[in-house]
Amino acid sequence: MTLLASRDEADRTAPPARGTPADPRWVRPSLAALLLATGVLYLWNLGESGWANAFYSAAAQAGSLSWKALFFGSSDAANAITVDKTPAALWVMSLSARLFGVDAWSILVPQALMGVGSVAVLYAAVRRTSGPAAGLLAGAVLALTPAAALMFRFNNPDALLVLLLTAGAYCVVRALEKASPRWLALAGVAVGFGFLAKMLQAFLVLPAFGLAYLIAAPTSLGKRLLHLFGALAATLVSACWYLAVVALWPVADRPYIGGSQENSLWELAFGYNGLGRITGDEVGSVGGSPNGGWGGTGWDRLFGDEMAGGIAWLLPAAAVALAAGLWFTRRAPRTDRGRAALIAWGGWFVVTAVVFSYMGGIIHAYYMIALAPAVAALVGIAGTQLWRARGNPAAAGALSAGIGLTALTAYLLLSRQSGWLPGLAIAVLVAGLLCAFLVFFASRLPDVARRLVAVGALVTILAGTGVYTVATAATPHSGALPSAGPDTGRGMRMGGGLLGTSLPGEELAALIRQDSANYTWAAATVGSNNAAGYQLGSGAPVMAVGGFNGTDPAPTLEQFQEYVRKGQIHYFLGEGMMMRGETGSDAAERIAAWVADTYEPTTVDGVTVYDLSR
Repeated sequence: MTLLASRDEADRTAPPARGTPADPRWVRPSLAALLLATGVLYLWNLGESGWANAFYSAAAQAGSLSWKALFFGSSDAANAITVDKTPAALWVMSLSARLFGVDAWSILVPQALMGVGSVAVLYAAVRRTSGPAAGLLAGAVLALTPAAALMFRFNNPDALLVLLLTAGAYCVVRALEKASPRWLALAGVAVGFGFLAKMLQAFLVLPAFGLAYLIAAPTSLGKRLLHLFGALAATLVSACWYLAVVALWPVADRPYIGGSQENSLWELAFGYNGLGRITGDEVGSVGGSPNGGWGGTGWDRLFGDEMAGGIAWLLPAAAVALAAGLWFTRRAPRTDRGRAALIAWGGWFVVTAVVFSYMGGIIHAYYMIALAPAVAALVGIAGTQLWRARGNPAAAGALSAGIGLTALTAYLLLSRQSGWLPGLAIAVLVAGLLCAFLVFFASRLPDVARRLVAVGALVTILAGTGVYTVATAATPHSGALPSAGPDTGRGMRMGGGLLGTSLPGEELAALIRQDSANYTWAAATVGSNNAAGYQLGSGAPVMAVGGFNGTDPAPTLEQFQEYVRKGQIHYFLGEGMMMRGETGSDAAERIAAWVADTYEPTTVDGVTVYDLSR
């Protein structure tokens, strides 16, 4: 028998999200309290972030007005160009906006509900292999991860991605119980639809899921391989059906695929949003180039100033948990589901962490939410199992080390915010080291003292990340680059340009709306974020010339001139912008220069306006 034993068969096969007769009476109310608290944390004052990422909010607005715009993820209802992602997350936001109207709440509430759902699904997955206490701890860790609170209160595609990948992990856990090809195929479907939320990033979990099943499924090797091929086919069908439909759709009858240089969703999926993220060779990226340009890479990247606040709090504990769990289950039978769960969650953790640490292309701090479910699961599984095995000095030592490292990490991270909650860093460090010491000797303590030590250790490991998460949730976020924390979580607010969005003044908004029904596009401007602000402020479709970065060849100068000749665009807004990357099309610059040379400018609310109908 291994030191860290799995749950018995009856508990594992119980319904995942409810208590069972074998569960202690505190399980159901504890789960209800966890989900309620998560909902409050993610929904409280949610409207303070306004449109959040206006780039996606404008696309949701467009989808609420046009079914074609919804299907393709167009930036405007007239379908000039799409966002630079596959549109699954926009489908959710657009449908919500159709049902409840276009406002901040209809766009952001679905993200918060995805957060609550992710916590519930994670609890269900961990509970099936390690019991309700482990599931509750894992759910609490996920809910109190700053990167999670950031993204589940924001409208980037990451919220849907995490929910689908966590659901995929749950399906893998179910598949491992009886070598079920159906559950394994469902895991593939979940990951495939994750691809439709954020493309190739979704596939980072596949090696872990596949390895866990290949090692531990209770059937022959031949059947395991056959089941894995079937699940891979389900993944590819779920991911690629949309790419095939877009490829077969007549080009003249659909919007340009934003983020690509050849009007190709395949190029977007495997280039700009695919291998280019690894190599740094992202054509049309601002700041990206064949030589990269997105900061230093290396094993310590996730502990750097940009990334650490969102995810680093429990990274050392997760590493200790994975190592200890695999060591103590090394002699377990091949089909041991406790070890299989460690392989699945641990593989997710390791592969994603390594890719994020060494990728040379575009990477932002909020990407770290993709690590949160795996970190939370590892801490929940190994934390509870090591506590149960505390009579063994090796288990007690591993648990003590995890607590001590967590306290030290929290101290170092909180010390970076020297003017915020002074004294918290040293308090967490002292309390954590004391709890780590007491945990090592917990098996020798009386029952009451032992329970107090357990509560103290739990509070200590969640204190730093919890306070930082609450601060993140209390901070409104907008722009394209939000980040976690009380001081650095405001993104680029209302500044225009590439990464921020300016809503038009009342006079300019009224001008854009004027006679807008007589034009295909009420206005055009360079860059999707600029267009998003004008569109959200006026309610009329605005063409995003050049797409997100202004570096897409959409439209070309000749196409734009043809639109103007046919009277399809009323105004051109702004002086245009210079490309900030070294690659991509200069069509947007040429269009802006032609407009400036051809039409007389006026200024409305501080914005240069060209009337293209004159």
